[in-house]
Amino acid sequence: MPHSPRLTALAHWSATRHGLAVDSIDLRLAAGDASFRRYYRLTLPDGATRIVMDAPPEQEDSAPFVRIAQQWRHANLPVPQIHAADLEQGFLELEDLGDTPLNDCLSDAAYDDAEALLDRLQTQAPLEGLPAYDAALLGRELDLFPAWCLARVVGLAPPPQWSAWRQRLIDLALALPRVAVHRDYDAMNLMLHRDRLYLIDFQDAVAGPLSYDLISLLRGRYRRFDLADFGQRCEAFQRRALADGRLSRDDGAEPFRLRVDAMAAQRSLKVLGIFCRLAQRDGKQGYLARLPHFLAHLEDSLAPHVEFADIHEWLQQQFAPALHSALQTRGVEVSGQ
Repeated sequence: MPHSPRLTALAHWSATRHGLAVDSIDLRLAAGDASFRRYYRLTLPDGATRIVMDAPPEQEDSAPFVRIAQQWRHANLPVPQIHAADLEQGFLELEDLGDTPLNDCLSDAAYDDAEALLDRLQTQAPLEGLPAYDAALLGRELDLFPAWCLARVVGLAPPPQWSAWRQRLIDLALALPRVAVHRDYDAMNLMLHRDRLYLIDFQDAVAGPLSYDLISLLRGRYRRFDLADFGQRCEAFQRRALADGRLSRDDGAEPFRLRVDAMAAQRSLKVLGIFCRLAQRDGKQGYLARLPHFLAHLEDSLAPHVEFADIHEWLQQQFAPALHSALQTRGVEVSGQ
C-alpha cells in the first residue's frame, strides 16, 4: 500500500472504482515521465491489469489527452482505451499495453512499421480542436536553446546570426502542409502490444508541419541513421505523401529534403534546450548525457545544405567544444551516439 498523499488518493480512487478494500489494491510503478505524470500498473483480483495515470492537475492538464484519445480512437487509430477519468483529481485508468516500447526492438522492420503507422495518423486523425503549431510556438521552442542550453549549461552567447537562423527555420517549417502532429513520435511512445503498435503520450498533439513526427522518429533519442539511410527514408515518405495527397508537387519552393532537415534542426535545438532545462530547473541531471546525441542529429541535419554552412561551422568550432567542456566539468558520462 503506497503512503505518499498522491498514491494514497490514487489507491482509494482505484479501490472505489472496482469495489475493493483499499488495503487490497496492488499498484506498482510502471513508468515515470519527463513531466509530472507517473504511471502505475493496477492488478485486479481476477489477474486483469490496468495502467493508472497520476497527473497532478496543478501541473498537468489531462483534458487534451482524453479528448484526443477519443477522437483518434473514433478515427480507428490504435490508442489505449480509457476505462475511467477523474480530471479533477488527475487520475486516469487506461488499457494496459504491456512493457515493450519500440525502443526495445530498434530493427529496420520496426521503424518501417512505425512509419506506416505515421502515415495512418496523418491521413486519419482530424485537425479539429488541435492547437496550431504556428510561428509563435516554433519560436518559443527555439528560444529554449539560447535560454537554457547556451546560457545555463554551456556558457556561450548566441552567435550573431542567431536571429536570422531562427527565422529561417520557422519559415521552412511553415512551408510544409499541416497534419495532426503527435509532437513526440519517438520510439518510447510507440508501444508494441499483441504484434501491433499503439500510440501513447499524445496529449501535446498539434496541427503542424508534415515532417515533424517523421524526424521525431528518425532523429530521436535511440538511434542515429546514417545520412544515406535517412535520405532514403525521407524520399520514401515523400513518395507516399504525394501518392495519398498529404503533399503536392506545388507545396513549397524549397526541396523537400531541405524542409525536412530544417524541421529536424528546429527539433534538435528545442530538445537541447529542454534537456538542459530538465537538468537545471528540475534536477534531472541524467538528461545532460543525451546532449551529444542530439548535437549529432543537429549536425546531420545541417551538413547537407550549403545555406547552413555557417551555423554548422559555429557548432563544430565553438558550441561542440564548449559543450564537451561543460559536461566534463559536471562529471557527465556520455554514452556512444
